[in-house]
Amino acid sequence: MNKKVMYLVHGAVIAALYVVLTMLANALGLANYAIQVRFSEALTILPVFTPAAIPGLFLGCIISNTMTGCMLLDIIFGSLATLIGAFGTYLLRDKNKWLAPLPPIIANTIIVPFVLAYVYHLEGGIPYFMLTVGIGEVISCGILGMLLRSVLQKYRKYIFDVQK
Repeated sequence: MNKKVMYLVHGAVIAALYVVLTMLANALGLANYAIQVRFSEALTILPVFTPAAIPGLFLGCIISNTMTGCMLLDIIFGSLATLIGAFGTYLLRDKNKWLAPLPPIIANTIIVPFVLAYVYHLEGGIPYFMLTVGIGEVISCGILGMLLRSVLQKYRKYIFDVQK
């Protein structure tokens, strides 16, 4: 199969998975606001396997944030946090495996609290939101993402390697 086609397919599937997992988290009340454990954020480990995950995650986050009724600035900055995190994971893909989930954890822990405080005017301060969002990101990216990585590592050649 053509590498460009496979890149687009991988990106589209990742975007779709991100949307589905965010909608599941949203149905459980975990996708937005101060307490967030987006299952979809576990997918931010995927740039370790394919660069197609970077635009896939970004597009999936834009679609998810739109579908869950987020305000425009949240759609923009929340999605940018995911983009920054995914790109950082890609840059760290060949380093120590435990570093890979750090960029999305850090990006979201820094950016999302300001959105919560200044876009939604939620009760609580920036440090509180950094704590709550950070804990959610550690669960999503650090724990679930690393579990996903270990499973995908076993099947990498079947999923991500382009066959001629």
